[in-house]
Amino acid sequence: MTQHPDRAEAAIVVDGIRKSYGDLKAVDGVSFTVSEGEFFGILGPNGAGKTTTLEIVEGLRKPDSGTVTLLGESPWPRKVSMLPRIGVQLQASAFFDKLTAREQLETFASLYGIGAKTAGEYLELVGLTDKADTREDKLSGGQRQRLSIACALVHDPDIVFLDEPTAALDPQARRNLWDVLRAIQARGKTIVYTTHYLDEAEILCDRVAIMDKGRILAMDPPATLVRGLDAPTRIILERGALGLEEAQGITGADDVTEDELSLTFTTRKPAPVLSALAEKGSLDGLQVRTATLEDVFLSLTGREYRA
Repeated sequence: MTQHPDRAEAAIVVDGIRKSYGDLKAVDGVSFTVSEGEFFGILGPNGAGKTTTLEIVEGLRKPDSGTVTLLGESPWPRKVSMLPRIGVQLQASAFFDKLTAREQLETFASLYGIGAKTAGEYLELVGLTDKADTREDKLSGGQRQRLSIACALVHDPDIVFLDEPTAALDPQARRNLWDVLRAIQARGKTIVYTTHYLDEAEILCDRVAIMDKGRILAMDPPATLVRGLDAPTRIILERGALGLEEAQGITGADDVTEDELSLTFTTRKPAPVLSALAEKGSLDGLQVRTATLEDVFLSLTGREYRA
């Protein structure tokens, strides 16, 4: 496990929080620390307890037990003095009716006593300058998500909470939003981010906590979690590129399987396998697949990942 940030320098300290609804333990003894400027991901399937954890940290819900320190203070009960220092983007975004993208941002800015000029800067940050005069209800799903993030940022908070910001977006919109999130972190902001997309967390997050059934199963930088799994590499060829019997004789191949479309090598020593395939001229269409966070999740839970 990676060493936790010093608590004196931490933006967030969560210690043993629990929250139950009847017999359902939504959050069951969760602890973590987030340092200033860190991009921290809370990952897991729907129903894992991610949103409830985030709402407790934000001060929107009171834990049954345990403590949270946010920017040196307890977020519960809700403190008005803390609100300018945090930005929150919820799963379901609410906007003012019949306002354009610029007017939405100007209205949010005015709530914090910030001038209208700032709205244009944040429209540019999230790539919506050309949609400034478009009503919010005429924007696409991805554009509405980016506007929602801009509204959470317009008062320049120290910590930004994003709850599944890429949910229900198409692949292109998701990747556009990744650029926005990188730009936010580049401004020195602390980001706490929930998602059930393990691929994007692997790319974006400095450190992740994998949750399921209200508990944290593992917590570390994504690369550390993947390395710790010590999973084999899979080398995939188009079927017919090499005969099965010949493939099974290649040094370094732990297992070779064949289906209607492909021939797959499973190996913990990919270098000699790739070298042998190169010598045989069998590299056309070759794919190499190493372990991912999804493999870590499957190893931890022993069951199929639920998106």
